[in-house]
Amino acid sequence: MLEKAKFYTFSPSLDDKNLNPLINMNKLLITVLCFSLLISCNYNSKSDKEIVKDNQSPTIQNSLTKHEKKEGWKLLFDGKTTQGWRSFKQDKVNDGWQVIDGNLVALGKGGDLGGDIITVDKFEDFELYLEWAISEGGNSGIFFHVLEDNYPTVYATGPEYQLIDDIGFPQKLEEWQKPRANYAMHNAENKKFKPVGEFNTSGIKVKDGNVEHWLNGEKIVEYELWTDDWKERVKNSKWKNYPGYGLARKGHIGLQDHGSVVKFRNIKIRDLTDYGKSMFNRENLDGWKIHGTEKWYVENGDLICKSGEEKKYGYLTTNDSYKNFILRLEFKQESDGNSGVFFRSTLDGIKISGWQVEVAPKGNDTGGIYESYGRGWLAQIPEEKENILKPGEWNNLVILVKGDRVMTWLNNELMTDLHDEKIGEAEGVIALQIHDGGGIKVRWRNIFLKEL
Repeated sequence: MLEKAKFYTFSPSLDDKNLNPLINMNKLLITVLCFSLLISCNYNSKSDKEIVKDNQSPTIQNSLTKHEKKEGWKLLFDGKTTQGWRSFKQDKVNDGWQVIDGNLVALGKGGDLGGDIITVDKFEDFELYLEWAISEGGNSGIFFHVLEDNYPTVYATGPEYQLIDDIGFPQKLEEWQKPRANYAMHNAENKKFKPVGEFNTSGIKVKDGNVEHWLNGEKIVEYELWTDDWKERVKNSKWKNYPGYGLARKGHIGLQDHGSVVKFRNIKIRDLTDYGKSMFNRENLDGWKIHGTEKWYVENGDLICKSGEEKKYGYLTTNDSYKNFILRLEFKQESDGNSGVFFRSTLDGIKISGWQVEVAPKGNDTGGIYESYGRGWLAQIPEEKENILKPGEWNNLVILVKGDRVMTWLNNELMTDLHDEKIGEAEGVIALQIHDGGGIKVRWRNIFLKEL
């Protein structure tokens, strides 16, 4: 950006005092012209964001500047329809939400167990921006990483950026209930918000488990997901009986109708997810090595593992070794599906030493951790999580390995969170497995690795 224009005053010299008035008038006109040009230059040097900040006319609401588009921002609300949103566990937005004068408005028909809306799309790491105005005594919230499945409400899984009129609210509020807090978890600081009825700007930034809450240009809360501190806070809060609270790696954005009128506008988001490098080019097995006689090949852009005639174990390993990383992939079990993803492992023929994230038929601990030729199961899956696997469909698996910690998510649900000293000391290849016994066929795709 250009340096802000500097403005100078002109004062007449002793000799100027007796000059012709017409000359003085010309000098005045020149001064005014210069002043105008400097102002114009300064305005044109502004970024799109600054211009938007300076001019909040209705003609630019619910739109993106060229600068924002270049940075990857996308609108979540077009100012005219509810496209891109739906009610929790429903196909469309309920009648408690209306678009009025360019605002997405909660009419206050909802309650504790219903009325909330979520985005159609899911987001992992992101930066969210929106503007909101709450009614007197109003109560609402913004959620992220929301899951549906067997969960009864938006807040059963999604952390909440609290929105509330703490001055006009009819009941006494605890600090963790007050505005802009990470509701029931972290109190907010620097709470500079505008009076009831006026629009505030809010932001949520999520990146690799780090979360920031912003209000009117100031950061007010920062915290880390999935840490020991996070777990302790959950255990000692109202979320202690919510087993899926704050554990998802990816989920919907949610807006709450808690029985109060709330207006939202200029809702926009940009994806910050770093997938790292692609490990599979969809054409051949470059970068991988086959161990054993079982079948590994590419078909229609998918990586296929299939039992061979010998019906033995088989492995497809990376050429390189990896220590700390996030591995993302998708798999579909077409036949039997007894397989796995090994990490920090070594091979001698088809005998593998290391740790496996289980991929197996339903009821057999997919997402758990098994140590081959050693201690056996280190982490098995609770019975209630067995239905997270989708037999015959594409499943999403995320594996985080850092130091002595391993975390796995299946279809965005946390399956395992394990600390193990022996794992922490190891390094090795990543390997896909075909189990012995025959009759196995599994498809793999979208394999990405980000080293940490």
